[in-house]
Amino acid sequence: MLTLDQKLMIRAPKFIIPVAILFFINLLSMSRLSSACAQTNSAFTSSVAEQVVKGNYNPMFYSSANAITNHEQIISFIQQHVNADSLKSYIFKLATFQNRNTASDTLSTTFGIGAARRWAYDKFQHISVASENRLLPSYFQFERTICGVMQHRNVLAVLPGTDTSNHQVIIIEGHMDSRCENECDTLCQAQGIEDNASGTALVLELARVMSKCAFKNTLVFMLTIGEEQGLYGADAFADYCNQFDVPIKAVLNNDVIGGVICGQTSSPPPCPSFNDVDSTQVRIFSYGGFNSVHKQLARFIKLQYKEELQPIVNVPMLITIMSSEDRAGRGGDHIPFRQNGFASSRFTSANEHGDASNIPGYTDRQHTATDIVGLDTDVDGIIDSFFVDFNYLARNACINGVGATVAAIGPNKPDFTVANTIPGPGIIIHITQESQYTNYRVGIRSTSNDWDSVYTMTGYYDTIYPPTSNVYYVSVAAVDEHQLESLFSKELIIQHSQISVDEIADEELKPLDLLQNRPNPFDEVTIIGVAVNTPIAYKNAFIQITDLNGKLVEQLNIDLNLGINEVFYQHGYGKTGIYYYSLMLDGKEIARKPMIFAN
Repeated sequence: MLTLDQKLMIRAPKFIIPVAILFFINLLSMSRLSSACAQTNSAFTSSVAEQVVKGNYNPMFYSSANAITNHEQIISFIQQHVNADSLKSYIFKLATFQNRNTASDTLSTTFGIGAARRWAYDKFQHISVASENRLLPSYFQFERTICGVMQHRNVLAVLPGTDTSNHQVIIIEGHMDSRCENECDTLCQAQGIEDNASGTALVLELARVMSKCAFKNTLVFMLTIGEEQGLYGADAFADYCNQFDVPIKAVLNNDVIGGVICGQTSSPPPCPSFNDVDSTQVRIFSYGGFNSVHKQLARFIKLQYKEELQPIVNVPMLITIMSSEDRAGRGGDHIPFRQNGFASSRFTSANEHGDASNIPGYTDRQHTATDIVGLDTDVDGIIDSFFVDFNYLARNACINGVGATVAAIGPNKPDFTVANTIPGPGIIIHITQESQYTNYRVGIRSTSNDWDSVYTMTGYYDTIYPPTSNVYYVSVAAVDEHQLESLFSKELIIQHSQISVDEIADEELKPLDLLQNRPNPFDEVTIIGVAVNTPIAYKNAFIQITDLNGKLVEQLNIDLNLGINEVFYQHGYGKTGIYYYSLMLDGKEIARKPMIFAN
């Protein structure tokens, strides 16, 4: 079996590099690696994988006549080859390490985080061998004091993209560390099956399947640690990518992604009731409201599922785009990437077994020693009742894989303007960047997190006729010759007045406009926006929430900058009916609107 270095020499252009120059190049590479470590206290252990992530490589070194390149074939391949039994085998193996706490044993070959990450690294290596050594395993080492331990390692594998002229990176991640009630307990049984052997298995399985394919953009399959103590592994990698200008296109984080059973508790928005089972829905959490690249990523993933995958699956899935970035009071490894300016989202099961509160009387599995594979109900020594649904996990893996596939092969994201609004419902779209394509998709939404409809327009300048609405949000995607969409652009807001056409000329543009909350009705979180059309001088501004009797429920500070300004209102559960929200400016009510709580 050839080593990677031997393979690179075989595939290299036919000229001889003097040994002295090779020695100098190696010294320079080591110098850069040491410099990176000195500057950030973090570094790849594989300089080859590092240079690919940075875009410094020749794609021909990783070319393959056997790799699948057609997107329809890739999607079919993912659907057919993501295997529930394979996912099950990974999860059973992860359980054997007993405790994967970030600060647990690193020397044992069978117990602790060290043994677990070496196994994951070896798994990536075996996958690479089966994929012509095109997948590049590496550790990503970083320094951070976590539970008294300073040095830590994420495990990752890099699949080089075929196009370095527009180098971009897509990350599919999940954390592999686990915990019990005490976040620094390194000796308890902490199999961490739902949280988050399920996400770890998903990442490994997608690496196995997708490494048989070739993508324009580079894919990184990453298993982080330090999540349970503060998202440290993801934070270190996101900071590294920011520092070295790694162009991350999208981050798909998978955390608590395989369980289907509702606990006595679950973090809001909670599942329906104890022991409720939901194996056909997955939630995507992402940050922001209007013009959020993170929400746009979530919508893109759902669109690709509906159009590319759903027609060929046996069990359709419901993808729910959530209002908030994560469950109430919780967080995940997509957040550090968002904080560094990279589009990111989180996949999580519809049902969770616990809210991780660990308060007296807490009986759920999450963040306890009972987060295990399952039970031996007939006492024959074989687990026969599982707490993870492996088929459900496989379906969630396919949703990830298809979203990443189209993002990694599709065209660049366009930009646009609304050239004109015309009498009636029509608007004219003018594509101003990436205007060379024949077709574009236009996403229209009003009061929900999802698009109400997606239109196809011809050429870079066309008119569309969305449903009549006072306010709606518009974004566009380019469509290439293979009918693949790009990620969607920024959003523009379109406001239609209720006055007649004859009155438009006499109507002055309001300096402030309190927008209808979205979604409405809503069950746990809603977004309240204010459009500022001209600069406003004020001392203080806030959104005031009141009930039907005028009783103050909540007061939210809001900054009023030119454009759209938004606040998130999270009322929790147990409330129903109509409430009011008002824009208050220097103690004066400027505008007021109703909203509906639907529990």
